[in-house]
Amino acid sequence: MPWLACQDRGDGLRVESDSGGNGMPQRTSIVLIHGLWMTALSWEKWSARYAAHGYDVIARSWPGMDGDIGELRRDPSRIATLGINAIVDHYEQLIGGLDSPPFIIGHSFGGLITQILLDRGLGAAGVAIAPAPVKGILFLPLSTLKVSFPALSNPANNHRAVPLTAEQFHYAFTNNLSEEESLAVYERYAVPGPDHVLFQAAFANFNPHAATAVDFRNDERAPLLLISGGNDHVSPASVVEANFKLYEKSKAVTEYRNFPSRTHYTLGQDGWEEVADYALEWAESRTRRQPAASAG
Repeated sequence: MPWLACQDRGDGLRVESDSGGNGMPQRTSIVLIHGLWMTALSWEKWSARYAAHGYDVIARSWPGMDGDIGELRRDPSRIATLGINAIVDHYEQLIGGLDSPPFIIGHSFGGLITQILLDRGLGAAGVAIAPAPVKGILFLPLSTLKVSFPALSNPANNHRAVPLTAEQFHYAFTNNLSEEESLAVYERYAVPGPDHVLFQAAFANFNPHAATAVDFRNDERAPLLLISGGNDHVSPASVVEANFKLYEKSKAVTEYRNFPSRTHYTLGQDGWEEVADYALEWAESRTRRQPAASAG
């Protein structure tokens, strides 16, 4: 297995592998994009696994959400009005600085952002895991509404960054765990999230210039895989399936895969390796691009 170098640069997690000397082919990069109420730390297991397969892995937090989690929890005011356009622009700039188009993998709102980035012509392939709804999805299940209602019920939250309670987190992310097990996950990863992005997604169908809009007829974008979890309360399979069907008139490669037992905490839920490996193998197969170095 290649030697791994983990760099905490203050703006997220970057994990690199030593390809074993000069003259090796250039490594393909993987950009990982987290969702609401999380930071780039949520990708720590995936980052290490992908680096072990020879990839340069970049997991950077949304603007203003880098650095110490404790500080963000104490004072989230700097992200109170953060919106989807600013987040997408942040990752577009990051990707634009790479030597070649990366694989882009996003979870939850990160899955929505992944679709927007591909629509902008970025990336070699994209994987959207339990993505937040794009503009065009008209109906949301009761479980999704239950998660978002505490934020959307108060219009003042449109300009606030509010955390989930431990109980709300348990329902939204870790509904397969005990309260004690869920609390451990909550204490490690959960942070306040800018509720403005929830408002943007919730009212997108009433906004002709919605930030969550994607050109579903874009034939030139990179291949896209949408992944759902059968036990997900935030982005249930029905939402992801509806997202997939919106692309039916595009000639670009679009595929869908459901993992029946997965919750919204699929990045760390037991068995996460199956989802991580499937996403990577799919991206490799659809682009015929291989890492410069791989595990033995």
